[in-house]
Amino acid sequence: MRVLGLISGTSHDGIDSAVVDWSMRDGVLTGAVERTGERPYDPGLRARIVAALPPAPVDMAEVCRLDTLIGQAFADAAEAAGPVDLVCSHGQTLYHWVEDGRVRGTLQLGQPAWIAERTGVPVVSDLRVRDVSAGGQGAPLVSFFDLLLLAGLPGRSGALNLGGIANLTVREAGIAYDTGPASALMDAAVSAATGMPYDEDGRLAAAGRVHPELLAELLAEPYYRALPPKSTGKELFHPGYLARIAAPYGLALPDLLATLAALTAETVAAEIRRHRLDTVIVSGGGARNPALMDLLRARAGQARILPSDGLGVPSDAKEAIAFSLLGWMTAHGLPATVPGCTGAAGPRVLGTVTPGRGPLTLPEPLRRAPERVRMDAAPVRGRHAGDGPAALR
Repeated sequence: MRVLGLISGTSHDGIDSAVVDWSMRDGVLTGAVERTGERPYDPGLRARIVAALPPAPVDMAEVCRLDTLIGQAFADAAEAAGPVDLVCSHGQTLYHWVEDGRVRGTLQLGQPAWIAERTGVPVVSDLRVRDVSAGGQGAPLVSFFDLLLLAGLPGRSGALNLGGIANLTVREAGIAYDTGPASALMDAAVSAATGMPYDEDGRLAAAGRVHPELLAELLAEPYYRALPPKSTGKELFHPGYLARIAAPYGLALPDLLATLAALTAETVAAEIRRHRLDTVIVSGGGARNPALMDLLRARAGQARILPSDGLGVPSDAKEAIAFSLLGWMTAHGLPATVPGCTGAAGPRVLGTVTPGRGPLTLPEPLRRAPERVRMDAAPVRGRHAGDGPAALR
């Protein structure tokens, strides 16, 4: 079954996609990655998304417009990806409602009907809320894919994704959680100072020096001491948060970025050391930031930090591939959450299904869930037709 996974993450710069042909035999689910891609948001739409993020106020008229415009952008990406049997769309998170460590609601925009109308195939969407309704964090949902992917690796292993927010899955403990910001605060600093979306190749951070006093103040954030399961986002780590703490120090941009890279490296590495991991498989745009990765390796103790590409998972497309898997699971009537990772009362079949053209036809439900995942084949990655350059996160 060929499933297209679509996601825009906490960097909200565009839509990542992955077409994966899934087949299962003897408990092993094989995913042949046929194509991956990235499609930047139109600059005007991205500006509207940024303007709607908390703590900014937004009215229901703009929520409706964004739901439509993001849905149409996802439909464009789906159409460009070519024919598939099913689409699984994460959409764009606009708000993750957390109070006292408990997730009370979550909102992803991007109306799936636009995708179904354009492609003619069923669309699985709105995946996080089912886990939240069962008492879970709704994140990180990629932990289900991580645990299957890590099965069979020697020693103590984990999977780390460095997007706007960093999340870690620990195989032996069967847990997963957001550790804190990955590129979210760095991107906010670059955007405020230069108008550019990110620090290309970490060059500015590499040229700066870590400011110990500012780093200590940033590390005092209570979120880092909270126990998992836990999740966070730009509701906490937003530009205003950074400005409030960093502005009194008056640092030059390279020094501020070096300090923020050290914050990400230390908060992630502290969790790697705490779980005594031997191997960490890393993905996400942050994996392409040499300054950040050098700091992380220096702090990670005994752990080997390896790119997910070595397991057949292109690091820039890991989350899109994971959501392709979640769509496959839903289509086959199988739960795709790990209660120990999200904190939910039990595993749940995720999402809602929007029919394509004609009668809704799904595969026969499976009684046996996959025990491990093997990724196969080399994907073709590139911008979809008509796309401009996309920012790595």
